[in-house]
Amino acid sequence: MDTQQLLGAAALGQASMPMATFQNTSTASMVLCCLCGTSIPSNPSNMCVNCIRSKIDITEGISKQLTILWCKECGRYLQPPKHWVTAEHESKELLTFCIKKIRGLAKLIDAGFIWTEPHSMRLKVKLTVQNEVLNGAILQQSFIVDYTVRQHVFHKRTFLFLEQLILKHGADVNCVKIKDIHEGVDFYFQQRGHALKLIDFLQNVIPARFRHDKQLVSHDTHNMTYNYKYTFSVEIVPLCKDDLVCLPAKVSTSLGHMGPMVLVTKMSNQITLLDPVSLRHTTMDATVYWRNSFIAAASYKQVVEYVILDIELLGHELGKYALAEVQVARLSDFGKNDQIFFAKTHLGHILHVGDYALGYDLSAAQLTGLDYDAFIAKGGETQDVVLVRKSYEERRIRRRAKGGAAAEIRPWKLKSLNMEVDDGLPEEKVGRSRAARTQGAAEAPELERERFLQELEEDPELRARVNLFRDAENIERLAQIAAKAAAKPAGLEDDMDDSDSDDDDLPEVPLEELLDDLAELMMNEREEAEGVDEVADGLKDVDMDDA
Repeated sequence: MDTQQLLGAAALGQASMPMATFQNTSTASMVLCCLCGTSIPSNPSNMCVNCIRSKIDITEGISKQLTILWCKECGRYLQPPKHWVTAEHESKELLTFCIKKIRGLAKLIDAGFIWTEPHSMRLKVKLTVQNEVLNGAILQQSFIVDYTVRQHVFHKRTFLFLEQLILKHGADVNCVKIKDIHEGVDFYFQQRGHALKLIDFLQNVIPARFRHDKQLVSHDTHNMTYNYKYTFSVEIVPLCKDDLVCLPAKVSTSLGHMGPMVLVTKMSNQITLLDPVSLRHTTMDATVYWRNSFIAAASYKQVVEYVILDIELLGHELGKYALAEVQVARLSDFGKNDQIFFAKTHLGHILHVGDYALGYDLSAAQLTGLDYDAFIAKGGETQDVVLVRKSYEERRIRRRAKGGAAAEIRPWKLKSLNMEVDDGLPEEKVGRSRAARTQGAAEAPELERERFLQELEEDPELRARVNLFRDAENIERLAQIAAKAAAKPAGLEDDMDDSDSDDDDLPEVPLEELLDDLAELMMNEREEAEGVDEVADGLKDVDMDDA
């Protein structure tokens, strides 16, 4: 049998056998990680996932700690510079708002809230991102972004003070309309130069910055004329007098390791900061502030009233301030416990034993803020109490109980800008009803205004920067009340408590500092002239009848 026959027989034999199905059983090639030697599927980087993550962090440059501002009155969140976003807690809208605030975000794969206590004033968002790394390898990584929710600090006292400065210097003379909006004021002008003039004035009296934009309203193609609408947004430093501030580490170092817990003692075109422990102070203009901005760790609404039990001067003085060690107790603790606090204060020349003082209770307060958290995380320590100013509230209460309506009457007044009111509150419910928000919004400005008036009475330097006018009606009412009190029998006055003599120490505005309201005087003279003319006309009519 030849070779061809053998091949033919083999072919016949194969044809007679059943045919099996072919399956591709190829396996992925495995390689060793170039760093740790772990067997891994082949990839462009020849590194395992753990080694890639140890060498490369795709979340580097992404903000992981942020602060968002929330308005307690309307329940909305601030979208800088002036827009307010309505969003429920842990809602899809709030998640979108939070993600938009993250800078440097790569390809986003997934995002969601991590549950936190509602009263913690914090939000946590877990994000999953992807990015291309070594030799085209795709790495996916998850991380958490921590948001600190700060109540939007709207200092009505700052706007009240600014309003008086505008009135005193006539900066509103070219305004065609002024509108009081939510968390601010809008000024309208006919010319761009008038708006720039107001901005120059604002930057000379308060620390502020501004941004501008222009919008094409109309244009004429025949003579190539364009009509633009210019918008200027002025942002005031979100600090107020008596605020407690925790300086960022970088700012504290640049100031010779001052603080970092300092008080804002004055707001003009510069911010004056004072360390109540060492009596060191510094001034900061708007440019320096916005370069490393910070917010108040506690505001004046959080102060607690204390009683001065003992005070000892330490010999260091700075103008009207003097460093002293004080022993204080909370007024609310009297009759409940004997807890006593020791602290240093800058009010050594102002406070005496038995006086009342307002201060921040750092032993019980829940201060928030990235700068404060970083300071505590590094082992920083603070005093239990930071005193702010002397309190006259107890004496004001006694005077109101003693004098009745006369105690609430001031012989002076302030002028106000002619403003239209636009609260801008939404109709839907956000956290609480509109009625409750409106009531809270109405009460807060009145309290802030009363506090501003008290500051004018207590601070001569602040009074010197504004115009206070005589209130003829209130002066007449006070004279009538005094006359009635003088007509009472003398025996009734002998029963008064001798301690009421302390009420005379209440700060008041001297009458010689008050200005005459020229507009009111001119109006009164006009009314008197009109009255004289009416009488003269009446006499003429009588004479003609007699004739």
